[in-house]
Amino acid sequence: MADTAVQSGVQNGPPPLKTLADSMASIKVSEPAADRPVPPTKAPGLVRRMSFTGRPIDIVRNALSQMRNECCSLFGKCLERGKSTPHIMPHQLMDELNAIGEATGNPDICFTPFGNLLRIAVEAVVLAPSIAMALRPKAGSWIYLRFNVDELTVDEINAGQYLAFKEHLVEGYGSEIDSNPYKVLEIDLGPFNRNFPRMTMAQSIGQGVTFLNRHLSSSMFQGGPNGMSEGKLQLFEFLRTMCYKGRALMLNPNKVISIQQLQQALLRADRYLDDFDDEMTWDDVSARLLELGFEKGWGKNVETIREQFKLLLDIMQAPDADSLERFLGRLPLVMNVVIMSPHGYFGQSNVLGLPDTGGQVVYILDQVRALESEMRRRLDDSGLSDINPCVMVVTRLIPQAMGTTCNERIERIHGTEHAYILRVPFRDESGRVLKKWVSRFDLWPYVERYTLDVQREILAELGQKPDLIIGNYSDGNLVASLLAHRMFVTQCNIAHAIEKTKYQDADIKWREMDETYHFSCQFTADLIAMNHADFIITSTYQEIAGNETLVGQYESMKAFTMPELYRVVEGIDVYDPKFNIVSPGADQDIYYPYDQTDRRLTSLHPELKVGRTDCGGSQVSFLPMIAQSICCVC
Repeated sequence: MADTAVQSGVQNGPPPLKTLADSMASIKVSEPAADRPVPPTKAPGLVRRMSFTGRPIDIVRNALSQMRNECCSLFGKCLERGKSTPHIMPHQLMDELNAIGEATGNPDICFTPFGNLLRIAVEAVVLAPSIAMALRPKAGSWIYLRFNVDELTVDEINAGQYLAFKEHLVEGYGSEIDSNPYKVLEIDLGPFNRNFPRMTMAQSIGQGVTFLNRHLSSSMFQGGPNGMSEGKLQLFEFLRTMCYKGRALMLNPNKVISIQQLQQALLRADRYLDDFDDEMTWDDVSARLLELGFEKGWGKNVETIREQFKLLLDIMQAPDADSLERFLGRLPLVMNVVIMSPHGYFGQSNVLGLPDTGGQVVYILDQVRALESEMRRRLDDSGLSDINPCVMVVTRLIPQAMGTTCNERIERIHGTEHAYILRVPFRDESGRVLKKWVSRFDLWPYVERYTLDVQREILAELGQKPDLIIGNYSDGNLVASLLAHRMFVTQCNIAHAIEKTKYQDADIKWREMDETYHFSCQFTADLIAMNHADFIITSTYQEIAGNETLVGQYESMKAFTMPELYRVVEGIDVYDPKFNIVSPGADQDIYYPYDQTDRRLTSLHPELKVGRTDCGGSQVSFLPMIAQSICCVC
């Protein structure tokens, strides 16, 4: 019956196992051609790239016992190479291993567990008869091994021991530390964040807000005093303290004094709003809501007010991450923002191309316009259209302005209503104003005094503390950290670029570069600002944690040493939820849908349609090239 069903193409239920086995046995598998490369089999010591079935130390010890000759040859070549360049890069290790495989007639050595282990090496340091190696199995995870070539043994060491070994590359310094190990200032910032929630999966890096919303919503289920969770109490107290220039927002703290009272008020307000149309405004229903203890900030009309009430009720009863994120995202939290960017010539015209002046200026100006527009939209949606959001970019005032506006104290930003550039000068120790431009590498002696001057100017202009301070680059991030600490304000960092990753061995060879770049100050400023910031904005995942072969910019600050200055064994953790990826957008005044023809600059069409080249005066049309470029981008 089964054979008949299969032959006729009609199958009543699954075929017997014997029939399937016979059918599969009849399939002929073609042999690979002689000239076709056979893909290597997966190494037994690996489940996938960067994922081990056993401990790396065990994989190495097995290799030392089973491939003794190959390991001796590899380490011998490393020692020979180390005589001229004691700092060995990963591609050099693999080149030596490939050469050994070809010489011994064992080309598959590169695909053994030991070979795959060497693929994740970031660097190796050779100091005969020892070799220390830094391995990176995954983003933000590091393993350090030290080999004794004479005895052919291996030990796993910690970050501090590896960095101490690496410090021997500096002539005379290693032996000095060996005799007095307490002479080194060793920095470990890990314990300060020990009780703060951390992400564990590499794919979650850069999604800090999402992670914290989930963590906070889950904590709201946990019981506390009187059966009330700590998370709900914190949210309730936060809503009671919201205000703007002494004016209460969201809740009246004198009327709503407990969570139970808030829940009852929400239920009564929700029933009260059922009698009103969605389009009716706060003023139409405010009398009763004010009696119940609610203040402005819930929404501009009955529809948005009711949505906020229901979201808060859901959070109080059965919190979930999505509801919490939507509720917090609608709160009127930010009215005044300060953006720090001290270095370079910061202006709106005639500045690009001047020293230390380029993409960061364009980025910030675009950010300011978009930020003010978004702040205004959110305040309008919250029913607070009478509040004007303010964005203030604080930079350096340069008296010798090179034909720019950098010598003007206040400058309004084009395309905004309440966004300004505030310029504050650098002063020396005697209080005199520095008149000339100062390189971003040379401004560190002026930062602390500059911070105090900036604080006074901000309070004078805004009349109050800002709600958020955003730092840009190392100098702006350090000033933002000092201001946020002094003013108790939320701090955001945007690195733009971390100089440590631009210059090879900039940490271990900092003394050679310090006279020009002052990396001793800059790396310290980066370390302080990263750890002090409440959240850090990056453009890409790679900026934080790199990829399989490259270390991320922020990840490079995890462990490093600057001999004779300090040694960092735990600087920054890329699994910290303070990291958030926000990819840069596009200026919608420049990039808009093709069907909005009324926004096109038609006066430029004749110039774009026909242009003259310098090659014989022949005319060419630029429009096809522009169209082709757009198609390529899309």
